[in-house]
Amino acid sequence: MPRPSPLSNLSSARPDPLEYQSLTPRTPHSRAGRAEEGFTEIELAELRETEDDDLDHYHQSEGQQQSAPLLASSSSALFAHQKKVDGKKGKGIPSASDVITTSLSRLPLVFGIFIAGVLLILIVLSFERPDVLHRYVGAQIPKPQVPSTSQTQADDDLIIVPSPEPTSKPTAPPPAPADPNTISYANYTTFPLHPSEYQQECGKLMSGYMSHGGYWEAHEIVMDVVHHDDHHDYHLPEGEKTEVCKSTITYMLSGDVGLAADLALMAQAAALARERNRTFLVDDTYWNRGRWMDHFQDIRAREPGPEPGCRAPPPEELVACPRNARHWVISSRTAKFHFGHAFSDNYEDAYAHNLNRLKPIYKAAAESFSSTIRPNADTAALIRLARGELKDLVGPDSPYIAVHIRQGDRKPSSFEFHGKFVPIENFAQAASDAAARLAEDPDVQVDPVVFLASDSPAVRDEFSEFSPSFTVSLAQSQDERLRVLASPEEYHQKDFNELDKETRVIATRGMIVDFALISGMWAWEGDITPDAVVCTISSNICRLAAVGLGWDRAFGNVDEMGAIDNEHKRWIDVDQKGAIVPVWQPFELF
Repeated sequence: MPRPSPLSNLSSARPDPLEYQSLTPRTPHSRAGRAEEGFTEIELAELRETEDDDLDHYHQSEGQQQSAPLLASSSSALFAHQKKVDGKKGKGIPSASDVITTSLSRLPLVFGIFIAGVLLILIVLSFERPDVLHRYVGAQIPKPQVPSTSQTQADDDLIIVPSPEPTSKPTAPPPAPADPNTISYANYTTFPLHPSEYQQECGKLMSGYMSHGGYWEAHEIVMDVVHHDDHHDYHLPEGEKTEVCKSTITYMLSGDVGLAADLALMAQAAALARERNRTFLVDDTYWNRGRWMDHFQDIRAREPGPEPGCRAPPPEELVACPRNARHWVISSRTAKFHFGHAFSDNYEDAYAHNLNRLKPIYKAAAESFSSTIRPNADTAALIRLARGELKDLVGPDSPYIAVHIRQGDRKPSSFEFHGKFVPIENFAQAASDAAARLAEDPDVQVDPVVFLASDSPAVRDEFSEFSPSFTVSLAQSQDERLRVLASPEEYHQKDFNELDKETRVIATRGMIVDFALISGMWAWEGDITPDAVVCTISSNICRLAAVGLGWDRAFGNVDEMGAIDNEHKRWIDVDQKGAIVPVWQPFELF
């Protein structure tokens, strides 16, 4: 029987090592993974021998697919070699090129730290030793101007600037000097400057500037105009001195704000003149209410000041900023540069609380109204006339309640009455409550006499509808001299400027009489004064009324924490009603 031929189409399931090779994961300790790290020649020879042995062993063992485990044992030679290589990498010594590269990469950081240190030193020097900083940078240190005589004499002096109108210089001032610390008015031809022009000059000088010293600290750099001192004695026949005052503070009446706003700021300026022993002056060149002497006294005879009889400085030498200038001028336009936070920090009582912090400023204003700001003979006669008429109505021992209602262009400051006026019935109710609270016998109901001052004729007619008390005002006076002083219409600053001069002077005189009866200011012994005043703190008449009443009568027994005494207070604000802290402010900044 013939032998069967072998099967030629059969395939074996055994893998061909040349056609198929098993895939081995490449782990850090596998043989394949070692290939990426590189081997020495001896290691490569050993690996080739090992691969040949593995291939022979593969042919001998049919089921074996891999000659070494996927992960080498920690006891193998390759694993020990890997640890040795890793150890050399961690403890290797960097080369010189690496050191240079690292150093260069960190050089900007070192340079930045050095520059920051230099800037820090310069900042510290600018605060602590500005003179040293000027010397190092090579800047010229200007010498401070020293007055020729000491300014350590006694009281102040109120001098009225004699020029009735702005003076026009026949020739332009000399060109601006080279000294950058000298203030130049070369671009102006009319002096004194208008308050708005002084405001612009202050804005140029004070823009972006914050003083780090005290309120009156004399800085090494003193900016001022050029002064033309004249010490000659011309022997005037009247005996008047020809020498200009050495140092002055001038308050300029601008006419841009109300009368009380100007008086409140002027009272603080006069107090500063007393403190600094500088002569106090008043400039009414641009005032829209006539001359200062039309309403108030000339205090020159009453208080001669540190330099009796000295002349006011030339108007071109007045400087609004800085306040250390020899002849400092201040107005409602420039007060914000001088009566802000620095003024409060210097003149408030730093160890008191709330309302008590303002007591020094309050006392300064009271002293100014007592000694510096006083009505002249004609105005004082009208005040005595009005008080006498009121005294005949209420009796010598019967008090009256003063009510001031300001409308026109002055709105309340509280959010409750935002955009509108405080209702008239609120004033009437506050007056009745104050009379009942302050009455000697609370069981006896007495409707007091109310003196009403308002810029609105309609308010005067409407108030009587809400108040059971007997109401009087200048408009209801029996004397024609007082009736003509009543405000004919609501006060609007812009409209007031359009009135003729005589009307503005009469309206101002009437406001002074109203203010005296509202606050009790300038009262002589035996004169009748208000028992309380009801007003809105948004009005400057209301702020000054508290000064006229006196501290204890206005605010009662203020406790150590500065809280107002609501049981005994006689100054009643129906606007904020004690919501703000402190409840009173001495002036308003514009």
